[in-house]
Amino acid sequence: MAKKTDSTATDAKPRVLVAEDEALIRLDLVELLTEQGYEVVGQVGDGQAAVDQARELKPDVVVLDVNMPVMDGITAAEQIAGDRIAACVMLTAFSQRELIEKAREAGAMAYVVKPFDASDVVPAIEIALARFAEIVALDEEVSSLEDRLASRKIIDQAKGILQESLGMSEPEAFRWIQKTAMDLRKSMREVAEGVVDHNKAKKN
Repeated sequence: MAKKTDSTATDAKPRVLVAEDEALIRLDLVELLTEQGYEVVGQVGDGQAAVDQARELKPDVVVLDVNMPVMDGITAAEQIAGDRIAACVMLTAFSQRELIEKAREAGAMAYVVKPFDASDVVPAIEIALARFAEIVALDEEVSSLEDRLASRKIIDQAKGILQESLGMSEPEAFRWIQKTAMDLRKSMREVAEGVVDHNKAKKN
């Protein structure tokens, strides 16, 4: 399984691979991402090429159109996210609930509905990068899928409490849990359980 370092922890620009079969939309997207300070490392027009390029280039994030030839974006996202190669953001012309759900199940971290602008794309990429970093960190800490799901559930609960009580953003709350776990030499799950228990005791 490919392990990646968290590029957001350094000053390096996140590296993006763009997969979109419509050339004009692809051009717009590449231009937008470059203007926003991202480094576009590759552009492809079908899902299979997206998977191949992601494996070769190891970008931080892959932006995939849902409907593409050879292999659709959701199947490509499933392979890219499943192998922990990169965070995936889906582009879709349809804001259909079941399609978004399908993309999420495939491992997409965020989605953008066309037509889009920077205010849609940038937050989606930032969310995707933060969530992907969480998943990779959890993978490294917990080996079994069952434990990972249980850890993720309690960590999400603790993040919600920290966001509400301390006014943190979601990535800040996760980083707080991660740093506290390292400082106390505990697992992130133990720290999250402590936050949840403390919150319950406060309410009683």
